[in-house]
Amino acid sequence: MKKTRSSVILKGFLVASFVSFGGLVVAAEPEIKKENSVAVVAPAVVAVGSQGVVARVNGTPINALELRRAKKIMLRGQTLPADQDAAAEKQVVAQLISAELLYQAAEKVEIKDLDKQIDAKLAQGKERFKDEQEFKNAVKELDMDEKDLREYTRRDLLITKFVESTFVAKAVVSEAEIRSFYDTNPDKFKQEEKVRASHILIGVDGNATAEEKKKAREKADKLKKELAGGADFAILAKGNSTCPSSQQGGDLGSFGKGEMVPAFEETAFALKPGEVSDVVETQFGYHIIKLTEKKPAVITEFKDVKAKIEEFLKGKKVNEAIQKYLEETKKTAKIEVLL
Repeated sequence: MKKTRSSVILKGFLVASFVSFGGLVVAAEPEIKKENSVAVVAPAVVAVGSQGVVARVNGTPINALELRRAKKIMLRGQTLPADQDAAAEKQVVAQLISAELLYQAAEKVEIKDLDKQIDAKLAQGKERFKDEQEFKNAVKELDMDEKDLREYTRRDLLITKFVESTFVAKAVVSEAEIRSFYDTNPDKFKQEEKVRASHILIGVDGNATAEEKKKAREKADKLKKELAGGADFAILAKGNSTCPSSQQGGDLGSFGKGEMVPAFEETAFALKPGEVSDVVETQFGYHIIKLTEKKPAVITEFKDVKAKIEEFLKGKKVNEAIQKYLEETKKTAKIEVLL
């Protein structure tokens, strides 16, 4: 799905807006699936001309304009069914409340050269756009101006600093915890069997006549005989294959199971490195497959994923700590939901 400009703004500037705080410490990597983390949106920015207040947090209003912005960010260009709209708004308001609670705590944090850091972050975000106009359009799509954006950035930096000093710095993962996660989650570290293959395709259109199919098969059979006689596979692929891979001598690169059509996959995985298949028919036409490499399924070694596991587990602890903090804070906070 094509990303909207507003989602680029989100990634470029609003780290605290619908971005999980786990992202501060959890590494994205293929072996470990990230679990659900605490999602919050940037604290309310009270704007002139807001159309009503949807909630108050210790007397600080969260207005309808902020709700619309946050909802737009959450949906990222998608349209919700009418019967889901009210539930979505409640979810957004709940996240806005959580974010406001974090901001109110973060206001006590002192950041040296805050204005300079805001300038740097805004400049970094602007670099994501091809020109100034595209940047302004993105800001406008979120019903914002650059003054609002600067305020979001200021609050984002304060919340991030608060989370890092209060939760991240205190989250410690032991060697035993890392090892236990590795030992009890082998599937997360398994690299499936893969092969690398080349092919020569004599393509056949789906509407081809029986005679056209016959001629294509005869050509494939002829090429197979030439290969059996010692012809070079890559040269024949370049001169005869109708697949774009012909430019690379038929090389398809590496692939695992489930990535190719069944007949092709079954044949490829059954070959030994260096072997050439008989002619294989698929919906695309007639293939001759040469296996160039086979990598068996393996479990990634502990030493190679230890750092990532530690980061993942630390992020999980941070998220849990934030959740607990919010639950405790809400017990004494004065929260009014007016939606």
